[in-house]
Amino acid sequence: MMAAREDVEFEADGAVTLRGWLFLPDGPGPHPAITMAHGYAGVREHGLEPFARAFADAGFVVLLHDHRSFGASDGLPRQDIDPWQQVADWRRAISYLESRPEVAADRIGLWGTSYAGGHAIVLGATDRRLRAVVSQVPTISGYEQGLRRVAPDAVAGLEEFFSEDERARFRGAPPRTQAVVSSDPAVPASYRTQEAIDFYLQPKPEGVWENEVTVRSNRAARMYEPGTWIGRVSPTPLLMVVALSDTVTITELALAAYERALEPKRLQLVPGGHFDPYTTEFGQASAAALAWFREHLA
Repeated sequence: MMAAREDVEFEADGAVTLRGWLFLPDGPGPHPAITMAHGYAGVREHGLEPFARAFADAGFVVLLHDHRSFGASDGLPRQDIDPWQQVADWRRAISYLESRPEVAADRIGLWGTSYAGGHAIVLGATDRRLRAVVSQVPTISGYEQGLRRVAPDAVAGLEEFFSEDERARFRGAPPRTQAVVSSDPAVPASYRTQEAIDFYLQPKPEGVWENEVTVRSNRAARMYEPGTWIGRVSPTPLLMVVALSDTVTITELALAAYERALEPKRLQLVPGGHFDPYTTEFGQASAAALAWFREHLA
């Protein structure tokens, strides 16, 4: 029997309504629960429902929400990413789960991927309501990732791009935007690799996602250092799922961060690049997460 999926909403700071899917397993509750959200400029339709269903079919209540300014959630300007606002909103998602009668409020875990894998580390370190955390292909250091992903001779131009956006907003203009993915070197974009283009442009319902993100989101990402918090997640159990050939959140950064984490912790290595845990390596990535949640929430 497949878990039921319902549309839910809850309010975050600034009277912004966040929306998501709540998956309810069969059988009488209360059940342990998992809160999930996507990475950089992603929406729930970007390959996350299979993870949510795998968890729900195993007996967990699962809340999968869209970040503010993305997908079904409210928030202006649209397509704008402030990592610390996303972290604050996620605390509200935890509170929402606690309030549901189907949920065992003392058995809530968190699953985050990519940029939100960074959020998972921050939340694991700073929200003691969480009983277990899974951080998949996480952002560890925006600064270090930037050094590896932006050619040295392109940095000055990128900084000027940021400065022009600041000046324009001072004059009253809305935040400038750029593409999330593009293969055209003339188009400013967050990602250019074919695997990223394929992932973000995968088939999804009309109108749920735009290939656009604010320029200031890019600056915020380059300033975000969730790896700083990794030694503070303990004693909350932390699973890291790391792709062996990750050129987006960089395998070596993730492995070095894992070494700084304290017990209890576990490392699951999967073959392939940053986007493979959602596709070819889904079985391994989801099974590792499910085993971790079973061990610590059941």
